[in-house]
Amino acid sequence: MVISQADWDALVAHAQDEAPNECCGYARMTDGRVDEVVRGENLRASPYGYEIDPRSLMAANDLDDEGHGVAIYHSHPRSAAEPSQTDINLAFYPHWRYVIVSLAGAPEVRAWRIEDGRVEEEDVVVD
Repeated sequence: MVISQADWDALVAHAQDEAPNECCGYARMTDGRVDEVVRGENLRASPYGYEIDPRSLMAANDLDDEGHGVAIYHSHPRSAAEPSQTDINLAFYPHWRYVIVSLAGAPEVRAWRIEDGRVEEEDVVVD
């Protein structure tokens, strides 16, 4: 996944703005490159999990239907940028990327593919 410095900064800023709760949102992609980051609302308003608001999820599905790549992102305010078991269980779109922003230490952004409980990391290149 390729992301501009500005979009990387937007992900981190969203995570910082929502801390200590998890943030969430989605990104529109073309050929593995993030074109736009859109903040969503975490309906759980919790530091321990997220539920993306229906409007954001519908918008992400519309992007998918239009042929764009989709990444769903959320933050881990106090833990590593690795999918939790809950994250894995809630990954219903195997062709989407799942991006996690960690604020445990220096901000970190990592991307994952999750399919049938299998987790595979993808490189994140800031360009």
